[in-house]
Amino acid sequence: MRKPRRAAFTLIELLVVIAIIAILIGLLLPAVQKVRAAAARIQCSNNLKQMGLGLHNYHDTYGTLPQGQRPYANPGTSTDPYEGSWTWLAYILPFVEQDNLYKQAKAFSASGGSNWYAWYNTACPTKMKIYTCPADPRGTQVYQGASSGIQDQALTTYLGNSGTTSTSFDGVLYGSATTAEGSKVKLVDIADGTSNTILVGERPPNSNLEFGWWFAAYGYDGRGNGDCVMTSNDLAIANYFIANYSSSPNLPCDKPAAQKIGLQTGNPLVGCDAAHYWSFHPGGAQYLMGDGSSRLVSYPNNTIMAALSTRAGGEVATPN
Repeated sequence: MRKPRRAAFTLIELLVVIAIIAILIGLLLPAVQKVRAAAARIQCSNNLKQMGLGLHNYHDTYGTLPQGQRPYANPGTSTDPYEGSWTWLAYILPFVEQDNLYKQAKAFSASGGSNWYAWYNTACPTKMKIYTCPADPRGTQVYQGASSGIQDQALTTYLGNSGTTSTSFDGVLYGSATTAEGSKVKLVDIADGTSNTILVGERPPNSNLEFGWWFAAYGYDGRGNGDCVMTSNDLAIANYFIANYSSSPNLPCDKPAAQKIGLQTGNPLVGCDAAHYWSFHPGGAQYLMGDGSSRLVSYPNNTIMAALSTRAGGEVATPN
């Protein structure tokens, strides 16, 4: 006996099924993106907290927080231990489980020779996951140093709080052009309260990758500003990036200098966005506070960024 022939799906039925699948995917995709964004935010927060532990353990060991950036010794630069432009990120390496890398860097700096500048140090190319925000879709960025005759330079998303301006020295982590040591702030010096004072904030590297070097950072001014530390209210740094980084591979600056300081939305292709805090997180950027906590500070809080960046300014400011 011949079995009855099995009916196939009609074209309309197939189209209905495809449409249902497309709708389900459309509903699921935003949820997946939100989960990924939340995961990146949590990991970024963990990075900041680990750096916070490193900074506090450094303080417990040496009695002060590290210098934001170690300037070159006066009057020249060829004096032992050859650590000009070392960043606070370099100095906390032993306290973020990178003691071997720190010893390697110290050994190179003590060896002298003709290539004693910090950007020749063998530690420079090392990619540091803890120093990179996972929300940055580009991953860990590395400046190719071969064309400049130096080491490749791995970059960081996280910059120390140097204060309101590059010469105010009212922050927590800053460099000084007049001494060999830079800042050596104690936690007790943060009179505004450690929970209301920024230690570290986010600023992804822009497209030319010349600022944000995590190990050796000269900055736009020799004090590391815009490179390993950041200001909150300095038109000088904004004007510098507008004047020097508004051509290829960077896009022209899209706003005046007054809107390129503090905490603003940013784009890695816009060169002048290297002059202010921003992040790839929706709504704001994450910060490490003086008490070791981390929080997402939304962009409307730009009005109080200057107050949050001073260690003893006497202001009353709490981000929403």
